Amino acid sequence: MPMSRGHLAPLAAGGAALIAVGAGGAWWWLDHRHYEATDNAFVAADKVSVAPLVDGYVAEVLVGDNEQVRPGQVLVRIDPATLKARLAQAEAGAQALTAAVAGVDDKARLEQAMIAQRQAALQGADAQARWSASEMKRYGALASTGWVSPQRAETARTAQDQALAGVAQAKAALEAERRAAESLASARAQSVAQAAAGRAAADQTRIDLSRTEIRAPVAGVVGARAVRVGQYVRPGGTLLSIVPLADAYVVANFKETQVARMRLGQAVEIHADAFGDRAIKGRVESFAPATGAEFALIPVENAVGNFTKITQRLPVRIAIDRSQPLAGALRPGLSLKVKVDVTHDTGLSFAESGQAAPAQFARTGAQR
Repeated sequence: MPMSRGHLAPLAAGGAALIAVGAGGAWWWLDHRHYEATDNAFVAADKVSVAPLVDGYVAEVLVGDNEQVRPGQVLVRIDPATLKARLAQAEAGAQALTAAVAGVDDKARLEQAMIAQRQAALQGADAQARWSASEMKRYGALASTGWVSPQRAETARTAQDQALAGVAQAKAALEAERRAAESLASARAQSVAQAAAGRAAADQTRIDLSRTEIRAPVAGVVGARAVRVGQYVRPGGTLLSIVPLADAYVVANFKETQVARMRLGQAVEIHADAFGDRAIKGRVESFAPATGAEFALIPVENAVGNFTKITQRLPVRIAIDRSQPLAGALRPGLSLKVKVDVTHDTGLSFAESGQAAPAQFARTGAQR
């Protein structure tokens, strides 16, 4: 007895369901069981923003948009006229202060000569005082016996008093010269400090002058060029960016339920929408220390009454195999699909990678 159409429909639906379940199970067994995949992945690179360190008007722009540059290559020149004048002024000031130090040294040598002169004068006054004392002693004895007049003895006493006053005056002059020499020592220290400050100011101006040539800090490709000739620029204002394409990498955001089987060094197959079906090889390089939500400008606040659990995603950094032709063609921001081969478990797992740094730090501390 043939089946009616009413009986055939449920059988067909059940058969289709069995086929779908079987196909899904086979796909999981052959592919998904060995891989973890996501299409939430992008190319990234540590781009460098180039900004001036001095202000001024742009005299030359030596690179164009999307141009390849090498480290140290001059990108922009700022008009150096103002800084050249400032450098000449600073160098002249430094030379004047250095000459001031030399002038203090000349005065110090003069003071040493004056001290020697005062010492000689003191020695002469001492000799005169000793002679006057002997004369006073001799004429005093003669006056007491009446051999000379009292007036002569009084003259000898006056000469002795004058000689003693001359000694005191010579001592005072010598002390004044010594104090003047001591004050020159402090004046010299001050002049030396001022000369050092003048040379430092000249050196700083010379450094600022060298900074009018803005050079590429890394190799890469110029992007987001906003600088133009004649533009007035200030320190810190971004002129352009340099993207090091040779050091590009992949950031793949895997669900937290996918990272359990991942390990460092596992092979990765990368597909870029821009390259069609052509694949690029890579490897798992590191796991982020926190989920993407933790690094958001406004972190999610979960301590609320209407909490709903949402599967979080963990950024995984993937290194690109540079030996491939397409490796250098990846541009930061491109969308990717990545598939990690989780069958190899030779490297550190996701859980172990978080413990490696403290253990290594403990070993380093023990060695110290």
